[in-house]
Amino acid sequence: MTYIETSSTIAGISKSAISDYFVTVNQAEFAKTASLFAENGTLLPPFEKPIIGRANIAAYLSKEAKGMKLLPQQGVCEAETDWLKYKVLGKVKTSLFNINVAWHFILGQEEQIDTVQIKLLASPQELLSLQSK
Repeated sequence: MTYIETSSTIAGISKSAISDYFVTVNQAEFAKTASLFAENGTLLPPFEKPIIGRANIAAYLSKEAKGMKLLPQQGVCEAETDWLKYKVLGKVKTSLFNINVAWHFILGQEEQIDTVQIKLLASPQELLSLQSK
């Protein structure tokens, strides 16, 4: 199910759930973002406990992702079994920082998002400078 008429294009990614994830977060449409997940889908943000379930994901994003701009640059399918696994590389921009990020998506039945793990691609020194801001 595609929610956005003009989904962003990510090199190497053809799954609308992944494109729509980035579009809806960037538009601060966090309920729509959460609806892309399976009922008990999981968001694994850096340095946080897993966020499980659509309502919890929407609430978390509403609190933590406001003002963030996700800039996916390229992706690759890492595995196609019963689960589809994708990695997308890009950046996250906020008013305080810009950081390189890898998003790891697992798509399950009906190509809903089962899991998104977000990994910061930064040196320990870069991470410490973020903490001080």
